Amino acid sequence: MDKDASATGNSTGASATVAFIDLSGFSAIADVYGDASAVQVLEIFERMVGDALSAYEPPIKWIGDEAMLSFPEPEMAIQALGKLLHACRQEPRLPLTRTGINHGPVIWRSDDLFGSTVNIAARIASLASPGQLLATQPVADAAAATGISLRALGKVAIRSVANEISLYEIELAPSPDPAWIDPVCKMHAPYETYRRQRPEGPWFCSLRCEEAYRKSPQTYPLAR
Repeated sequence: MDKDASATGNSTGASATVAFIDLSGFSAIADVYGDASAVQVLEIFERMVGDALSAYEPPIKWIGDEAMLSFPEPEMAIQALGKLLHACRQEPRLPLTRTGINHGPVIWRSDDLFGSTVNIAARIASLASPGQLLATQPVADAAAATGISLRALGKVAIRSVANEISLYEIELAPSPDPAWIDPVCKMHAPYETYRRQRPEGPWFCSLRCEEAYRKSPQTYPLAR
């Protein structure tokens, strides 16, 4: 730690693998089903994050429905998030998650992380589609080394970042079928308790989501 950092309580020169994961349909759930229902979904998600990551003990910072996690290296992040994402996909009360992971230098300040590495992880999480995990080169290299399936997406422009960044889609959980993603709440089917309302068109988990979509289809883009 340098002298200036020590004087301010900041820790520089460290590296971390930073991940952001959120619920892709959380805002729509609050709008269509009410805030109380959205909070119930969030509480389920919070418990699942805590349970799945208990063995890894990463720092967890909650920003609304989004969890910010940090790990010492990409390999641990991949292992921990693989467990979490599989659990989330098996929970029918949760919409699909979106995840972004980046590895690089960080600044520790008052038990919180700051820096470009953190900002980029947050930005790429916001670019992820429902059910998708996006990662930068160091994380992709670690995933490839363990035989995990990934797909190069090329260089992508990131908001507030001068240079384009190479992104990769990493498959830590089965890829969702876009035809079975509710465009409103981002639930994924088929589950035994759900049925397609119509033989054609989008699938909806409930008549309330279907009604919301029919009123304002431009608000809810279909997954691709």
